[in-house]
Amino acid sequence: MNVAADWSLGIWLVRAEGEALALTLQARLGGTIYRPWLNPEVAQKQQFAAAYRQHGQWLMLAASGIAVRFLDGLALDKHSDPALVVLDEAARFAVSLLAGHEGGANRLAYRVANAVGAVPVVTTATEALKPLVVGIGCRKGVPAERIEAAVCKALGERRISEIREIATIDLKAQEPGLLDFCERHDLPLRVIATAAVAARPWVTQPSAWVQQNVGVDGVCEPCALIASGRGSLLVPKTTLDGVAVAVVQDMNWNLGL
Repeated sequence: MNVAADWSLGIWLVRAEGEALALTLQARLGGTIYRPWLNPEVAQKQQFAAAYRQHGQWLMLAASGIAVRFLDGLALDKHSDPALVVLDEAARFAVSLLAGHEGGANRLAYRVANAVGAVPVVTTATEALKPLVVGIGCRKGVPAERIEAAVCKALGERRISEIREIATIDLKAQEPGLLDFCERHDLPLRVIATAAVAARPWVTQPSAWVQQNVGVDGVCEPCALIASGRGSLLVPKTTLDGVAVAVVQDMNWNLGL
């Protein structure tokens, strides 16, 4: 486990243009915003080095090259380094750059991505080699046990440990049973905007109930396919006790790419 000072979040801006985005992230994730240009006498890299160990998690709004230069000489060990995620100022990609698995940067990348509609980027082998993305849609109030039963039914002989991420629609982002299921199995939750799902109605069997209540033809299949990006539908929508599950497998996960 990461043993940095604490699990608090520092949000580092490299320029004032990132202010609005930083405030949005702070409102959704908490944390302390750093504005180094207010102290022009001290170089930003030096300011960051002085603050580096004050937080267990960092979000830097910058290009990845800037983050790499700022980290030069600071990273010591994956078990003690603070987690660091880089988000571009256009809020397109949230990149887990340092202390991804052990330090929690991978999970932070998902939190950041879900907060602003970015794509989480995780490159650690532990996660990257897992071939499955599972899309889930569920009725309100469904407990974690029923979600797990539905997922296991859809997986068949495959195991939950083969899942890289769970994907759902934004309307279900705070569903207690879904969050509980993800927490129990240490699975990141990828949240897909309703507009994105509506624009990609990739469903094998449209649901009149989902269309009436959510405004899209389906949830689990398009969410899984959007989240995977390069996958194909392995298990079409299956339902059990108010939970709908679809499984997507990366097309080239086993080629070592």
